[in-house]
Amino acid sequence: MSFLLCFLAVMVFMLIGEWVSTASKAYIPSVFVSAVLFIIGFWTFIPKDVVVQASYSSQFVQICIALLLVHLGTLMNLKQLIAQWKAVAIALLGVCGTILITLTVGSMIFDWHTVIAAVPPLTGGLVAALLMTDGLKSAGITALVALPVSMFITHSLIGYPVTSAMLKKESQRLLKKFRGGSVKLDPNRQRMMQGASDAPAKRIFGLPDDYQTSAFILVRVAVVAVISLYVAQLMHGVINSFVICLIFGVIAHQFGFLEDNALNRAGVFSWLIYGLLAYVFSQLNLTTPAMLGQIIIQIVVLILLGILGMYLASLILAKPFGMSRPMAFACSLTALFGFPADYILTTEVCKNNAKTADEEEYLLENILPKMLVGGFATVSIASVIIASIFLKLI
Repeated sequence: MSFLLCFLAVMVFMLIGEWVSTASKAYIPSVFVSAVLFIIGFWTFIPKDVVVQASYSSQFVQICIALLLVHLGTLMNLKQLIAQWKAVAIALLGVCGTILITLTVGSMIFDWHTVIAAVPPLTGGLVAALLMTDGLKSAGITALVALPVSMFITHSLIGYPVTSAMLKKESQRLLKKFRGGSVKLDPNRQRMMQGASDAPAKRIFGLPDDYQTSAFILVRVAVVAVISLYVAQLMHGVINSFVICLIFGVIAHQFGFLEDNALNRAGVFSWLIYGLLAYVFSQLNLTTPAMLGQIIIQIVVLILLGILGMYLASLILAKPFGMSRPMAFACSLTALFGFPADYILTTEVCKNNAKTADEEEYLLENILPKMLVGGFATVSIASVIIASIFLKLI
């Protein structure tokens, strides 16, 4: 019974977030609302392990990540993926802007160790935060041990609404072009919307339709995921395993091994994305009101300085890289949360701003690939490298 109650609590928090987002036309993103509810819950009445009790264990989450990233590859083609090098460059240079502003201005306000401990988790995810926490413990700087994890928790809360606002501006700019008739969609294009899975699937390997089951789709997605992770091990981390899963998903789709929108056709996409999102929110149980109260000023000031650095970098780089300023800024902001929040925010904004299926499809085609690769470049790759460098500066 307790496991079912935990699952109910997790899904209620997700549901409230989605309803608030829909009612506000994505002005208030669902991930922000759900994150706030989880924080309040962890500080009051729900158990710290509510997500694990709801069946979303760390092992299940590793499966979620690999399968979902292969699936996202079936929403793109190689041309779309390669074309996102500009988004990668802007995201990484935005991180450089964050480092520059926080190390210069931040060091004038706070002591050196505070800034060094805060920057890696500010530019990435939980791995960077845990690396810095271990480094601070080893150096005997116990007063700052709570800072990296607290920074990781707080910066995403600020990043969600800011990114949503930028994506809304970009959506409105694109829709103005689309509704003006200056853009036409190719009827034979590959579709990215979840509803695209309603279209008849191509017969894979010439098997009759009765054999094209959900299990058959999951087996093939899992095969691609296993091969991706094996290749990542052989490369010893030169290219992040998440990136390889995405690339191999695109390649498998291009060669016809996987159909469009694979996991939606299998009927498990929502289950997996909710599981992964729940795991991300479960990290919010690592801090307490007392812990946060002692360092909240340092966290907020450094986050604002970091976002300022991203904004200035995107402001300078947007025109040379052929992007609008809101889109360039949104790419930089992916450093504050990464996958799956970048996917959720983007699809949410596109759905709530579009009036027709074609409009939503057009928005997704022009925004989602940029946000995904931007998040991988910053959170999955750059932040870990930054953390390893900053550990030597403690």
